[in-house]
Amino acid sequence: MNKKIIHDALILTAFTLVLGFVLGLVYEITKAPIAAADAATAQAAYQKVFADAASFEAYADFDEEAAIAIMDEFGYSDEIEDVQVAMDNSGNALGYVITVTAKDASQANITFSVGITNEGMVNGYSITSIAETPGLGDKAKTEEFSGQFAGKQVDSFTIVKQAPAADNEIESISGATITSKAMANGVNACITYFQNALEGGAN
Repeated sequence: MNKKIIHDALILTAFTLVLGFVLGLVYEITKAPIAAADAATAQAAYQKVFADAASFEAYADFDEEAAIAIMDEFGYSDEIEDVQVAMDNSGNALGYVITVTAKDASQANITFSVGITNEGMVNGYSITSIAETPGLGDKAKTEEFSGQFAGKQVDSFTIVKQAPAADNEIESISGATITSKAMANGVNACITYFQNALEGGAN
């Protein structure tokens, strides 16, 4: 009996070691392509919200802990994850692309990038990760909804159920008020971060 237990334990150990080696090998093989795909997705999002930009450069003074503190101070659950400076062909800063994760959606977190010019105008947003209900919350990806944010210079947006009567009003996605509010809150978080950490020109 003891010999069988030892035999089985040795087989299990060998199997675990081999499996671990294979998984490690697969990770090393796929790590670079996955990173490249993620980078391409991010670049596409940046370009969508800053079509005039020739390039994007990581904002050198981005401080994750300071960003968290600003979100906490203004009551946002959202997380500012990255800040890029949008540059023109001459290397002049046009504004910023702020990537935010909204944590108050109906199904799961939504990650998207928001373009804001040096003057504080929102160019719009581009979603890089969403898992909202098809045909409802995932309509946050459509131009019909997202386009309402573009070209607006306001302190914050609010969601309404009727046709907007002011620049800061965004008409909710029918049947997806929670998602709509999550998107507005995420954009508002980016505006708040811009006003408290970035306003005054890109570095």
